[in-house]
Amino acid sequence: MPQSICVTCGTQFEESARPPDRCPICDEARQYVNPRGQAWTSIDDLRRDRRNVLVEEESRLTGIRTEPSFAIGQRALLIQTSSGNVLWDCVSLIDEETERGVRALGGIAAIAISHPHYYSSMVEWSRVFAGAPVYVHAADRAWVMRASPSIVFWEGETRPLLGGVTLVRCGGHFTGAAVLHWPEGADGRGALLTGDTLQVVPDRRHVSFMYSYPNLIPLNGAAVRQIANAVAGFRFDRVYGAFAGRVIGSGGRGAVERSVERYLRAIRD
Repeated sequence: MPQSICVTCGTQFEESARPPDRCPICDEARQYVNPRGQAWTSIDDLRRDRRNVLVEEESRLTGIRTEPSFAIGQRALLIQTSSGNVLWDCVSLIDEETERGVRALGGIAAIAISHPHYYSSMVEWSRVFAGAPVYVHAADRAWVMRASPSIVFWEGETRPLLGGVTLVRCGGHFTGAAVLHWPEGADGRGALLTGDTLQVVPDRRHVSFMYSYPNLIPLNGAAVRQIANAVAGFRFDRVYGAFAGRVIGSGGRGAVERSVERYLRAIRD
């Protein structure tokens, strides 16, 4: 039986004889149901007319995005460490060409996901790469639509992974929303991989924060200060956002600090 994939958010569901009636991830305030109605596809269907593109972002960091763009359109990021590779966030499509390309870079030893909108086909990616553990914050457990023993529900505020990489719970966008700190990124100056918990905006000099991006619901000040406090203890110079080209190449820590101040001014009564 197929594993249905929501066309709007890209999340893969359990095997079933027919698609689910609804996608809980889309059917709530942070996302949306397509006005034409709930629609479904599958990995086999995606393989017919889409492909993944692997792009070197910097030494030992590779972006993976689907073309033509699908669902939310985020990219995954593969970090190569001396202890094994970590995939940050995920995309819905996995095919033989992608598998060969990733194996040529050393495969995947762990998968870490920022928040439910990017769960996509994380269990299928894990299955292809020998059951690599998938790290999801326990606060977002209810949003997992395809169960698997490979999923590790971590708790607390930080979780060290391979090669010095650390997951950091920030909250905000979702209760368990996380970012990934890579101390060896940016030529050793440190990089923060943020998904859209801290959204790199088009000027690539700032980040911003939202409860819902498509529905334009802002976060409150307390949530933004919580995010700022969560990353304050980490050294980083570069910030990689969720989408291709959304990178603050240098001065990332200062950019985050200025962005927090700018945001709090903007929402102040």
